[in-house]
Amino acid sequence: MSRRIVFVTGGAGFIGSNIVARLAQDRSLDVVVCDRLREADLGKWRNIAKHPIGDFVAPEQMFDWLEKRWRDVELVIHMGAVSSTTEPDADKIIQSNFGLSRDLFRWCVDRQRRMIYASSAATYGDGHLGFGDDNSFEALAALKPLNAYGWSKALFDIFAVRQAARDYAPPQWAGLKFFNVYGPNEGHKHGMKSVAAQIWPKVRDGQQVQLFKSHRDDVADGGQLRDFVYVGDVADVVAWLAANPQVNGVYNLGSGQARSFADMAKAVFAAAGRPADIDYIPMPVEIRDRYQYFTEAEMTRLRQAGYEAPFTSLEAGIEDYVRNYLSQPDPYL
Repeated sequence: MSRRIVFVTGGAGFIGSNIVARLAQDRSLDVVVCDRLREADLGKWRNIAKHPIGDFVAPEQMFDWLEKRWRDVELVIHMGAVSSTTEPDADKIIQSNFGLSRDLFRWCVDRQRRMIYASSAATYGDGHLGFGDDNSFEALAALKPLNAYGWSKALFDIFAVRQAARDYAPPQWAGLKFFNVYGPNEGHKHGMKSVAAQIWPKVRDGQQVQLFKSHRDDVADGGQLRDFVYVGDVADVVAWLAANPQVNGVYNLGSGQARSFADMAKAVFAAAGRPADIDYIPMPVEIRDRYQYFTEAEMTRLRQAGYEAPFTSLEAGIEDYVRNYLSQPDPYL
């Protein structure tokens, strides 16, 4: 009897584990996770512990595993990456985020299997060109990422679009430019966690929280804006793409509405039933000149492709995150 396999790289990570949880609800699928769990005490394994996965594969065994079972693999969801924007090893970043992605793309072409992958809003750089979600080669090539992480993601977007234009692409290929994703299963990310997760212990304990001051006259302290998107919405979009193999291209994935860090902090306090208590501290000098004050995903193309579900408001997403996860003895999805 044949199996229906969805292969998820980075499947024990933050976004990947939420996708695994969403897809594992379909008992006709075997959701296979490819990842590294590292130290057991970090709890990354707990991100997938509640869900019936079909197999667990170490990254170095990935292509051998895929070759042995390719007939049953319907879809590769590639979330695995070096995701730290401060990672100092550019060779590590490019090999993981571009080289591996390129090789998976080619494997999917050769075996005619579908591919959904993680891109990033970091490809937009400082945002001076906007966040217009233009899928053309010219628009993608014109972007100026600010760090090696953003560049590696932009490089693969360009590669995928170029190969598709040459009729050398998987039967479905879709890249998602994630904006500021927050929600359950991000505990292992430490300093890369969302502001909500980072301030939660102080909010829980009745303490004051700190946000960066603004160093622009036209922006209030804490008024720096980001497009915050709840991870449950991200998983829903990926599940929708998995069910709609005719959708191809690179798409923004945010909420479509910029909100301030102060808004997020106040929402955490409100969800905890506490009055907001926020102090604003100077931003480190070394990042002031390259700090991004605004991101907002243009979501028209995903809507035009047929995605109709509403996105969770910041207040509703934070309330769910705090009440059902952060405040619970077991905070994992």
